[in-house]
Amino acid sequence: MFDTNEELAAHIRLGEDSQLELKQVRATRKGIIEPHPNSIAQEIAALANSSRGGVMVFGVDDSSREIIGLSHDESDGVELSLRNILNDTLDPPLSANIGRIELPDSLGILRTLLRIDIPRSLFVHKAPGGYFERIGSSKREIAAPRLARLIQQRDQSRLVLFDESPVPGTSIETLDAELFSNLISDTELTGHEILEKMGVLCHDSEGRTVCSVAGVLMATRRPDQLLHGGACIEAVHYAGTERDSDMQVTARRITGPIDRQILDAFDFVRGSMLRPATKEPARIERPAFSEKAVFEGIANAVVHRDYSVSGSKIRVFVFSDRLEIYSPGPLPNTLTVETLRYRQFTRNETLVSLLGRLRFEIDVPDAPIRRGRFMESRGEGVPIIFRESKDLGALPPVYELFDDSELRLTIFAQP
Repeated sequence: MFDTNEELAAHIRLGEDSQLELKQVRATRKGIIEPHPNSIAQEIAALANSSRGGVMVFGVDDSSREIIGLSHDESDGVELSLRNILNDTLDPPLSANIGRIELPDSLGILRTLLRIDIPRSLFVHKAPGGYFERIGSSKREIAAPRLARLIQQRDQSRLVLFDESPVPGTSIETLDAELFSNLISDTELTGHEILEKMGVLCHDSEGRTVCSVAGVLMATRRPDQLLHGGACIEAVHYAGTERDSDMQVTARRITGPIDRQILDAFDFVRGSMLRPATKEPARIERPAFSEKAVFEGIANAVVHRDYSVSGSKIRVFVFSDRLEIYSPGPLPNTLTVETLRYRQFTRNETLVSLLGRLRFEIDVPDAPIRRGRFMESRGEGVPIIFRESKDLGALPPVYELFDDSELRLTIFAQP
């Protein structure tokens, strides 16, 4: 949408419509003063809730269409306010691309503007004051019957397509060549065609080729930066049985493509779970948890978490008596914590398919698992966790769902 500055400038001269919103603002480097950020949140939500999304441009008089521009401090403040609106004011948070551009004013002098590209969302977003949609050049509150239909339509799309949905502001150049080449066999085609068939690339509402959520997760070095900080793992090791900063041994924020995240998180836990056991004539060390159970628990959390929950991360806590793994999002469809052991589910079908193409090798000679495919035992992850814990003599693992928004797996240490 408005792919070049020239195209955008021409559209600004024509004025606002269903896909373009112009804003003149007063701001400091600390944020927008006028108009109120809640009003801007309503405009953003209205565009995201519409059928095609849209673009907002800050630094333009919306009545005269004159390009005013923003100072450096104003640009910083507007960007700060927009990020706060996207992440904290809208419900649920929205992913959108924010960038600075230069356009000439009426005298031909280049002025700095801020542009935010708002995609058509797979969610219906609520702003302060209610739910809004874009009609022509203005917003209006969504009537209750239409809101119910819209939520139902987008819920269905999200359940089926979220890991295939487009990531704004990306292209094939966003992908790391080495990473996506690992997904392609020698007998397959190369370039756009195979990447689109695999679901690494997709098309946005304007028909442009962009990265899918699954493509960003599998074939970029920092997916957390492209998906608003959520695509990472926070791992902490505590010496005791409580989450106490005084008892913290080590902590790590794990980023990178998700296959690397699984291995790095497993390595973190494995290095934290050896417990001493005295045996004459020498002391030996044994693992507190089954390594296979740990690997499956982490892999399941990474593969099946809800990546549409922006800003939320997987959390891994190692205690002296247990391991806790928190995964963002509710359980899909009619699955419950009681049926997890007996029913197979896949929230991210494309992600599972891509990860199944990769092999791993753990550089630990005596490890029970040293090499294999990430999805080699597809659908068997939860039964493996229970079986391995039982064989180790530990208490049965426990799954718990909190507020229908976060799943916790607890794996207990062996006696």
